[in-house]
Amino acid sequence: MKVSDIDRLKPSSTWRRWLKRGATLVFFVLVAMLLFSLARNVDWTQVLETLRGYSPLLLLAGAGITVASHAVFSSYDLLGKRYTGHLLSAPRVLLVAFVCYAFNLNLGAWVGGLAMRYRLYTRLGLGVSTVTRILSVSLIANWLGYMLLAGTVFSFRLLGLPPSWQIGATGLQLIGVGLLALSFAYLAACRFSRRRVWHVRGHEIVLPPLRLALMQALLGAANWTLMAALIYLLLPSGMFFPSVLGILLISSIAGVVTHIPAGLGVLEAVFLALLQHQIAKSEILAALIAYRAVYFLLPLTVACVVYLLLERKGRQRKREEVSQHG
Repeated sequence: MKVSDIDRLKPSSTWRRWLKRGATLVFFVLVAMLLFSLARNVDWTQVLETLRGYSPLLLLAGAGITVASHAVFSSYDLLGKRYTGHLLSAPRVLLVAFVCYAFNLNLGAWVGGLAMRYRLYTRLGLGVSTVTRILSVSLIANWLGYMLLAGTVFSFRLLGLPPSWQIGATGLQLIGVGLLALSFAYLAACRFSRRRVWHVRGHEIVLPPLRLALMQALLGAANWTLMAALIYLLLPSGMFFPSVLGILLISSIAGVVTHIPAGLGVLEAVFLALLQHQIAKSEILAALIAYRAVYFLLPLTVACVVYLLLERKGRQRKREEVSQHG
């Protein structure tokens, strides 16, 4: 038996696994209870009226923000192309990344972020190790941008918490400082670290140069900002944008913790809890329903078509390889 097999059988490992599952279940139940308690008194007729009140021009602007956000996220993989030096064309990379992001948003990271990315890239001729390095660049870009924005919003107390939540403002501020410190530590390592190669579970990870790391930070922050901008556009006028951004960032972490695809229910629960003291619940829910339709479902429809085209291209490539070696 290998050492890794023995480690998997250790009681401590089993307990940690069950503890994590239990914590996730408890969090999910709490979110469900919170959502139910907040939404049971919502005037759903008013929600429908608010949705009907969105003008075509506003929805068109929302679609434009969605296109920009998906384009920015897809550009993470262009950084991966530069990082690895693979020979796939930039348009092909953007298409693969767009499909993966759309499926990731709606079906979860295991489907879109991992399984689909490996499948599409390997069918287009890239090796598993290359795909892993592309994935690492994309993940770091996403969460580095997240940490910089969340660190700024939380550290400077730009998130307007409800009166009953003010006791947690200091704790949130300390979290923000920690996130900024972690972000700058990564950037400093990219600039000054002498050790450039790391090995994680058999995969070689090369620390990128500072310029590429700064591009990761810029694109990551831009994508999260665009997502918040869409929700801000759909909410009633007069909202404080950093607060909307901060609530989105909090809800995103809550969605990751619960492992619920698309953060379904989690996003709504967090926004209702943190904004109901400012605007009506019906207006919050209408904005989030429109947000899901424009940012999640519409791109998914397009991504399904693009996915079929990429699969067809991959099958053609496989047949060509077989005929060349046959």
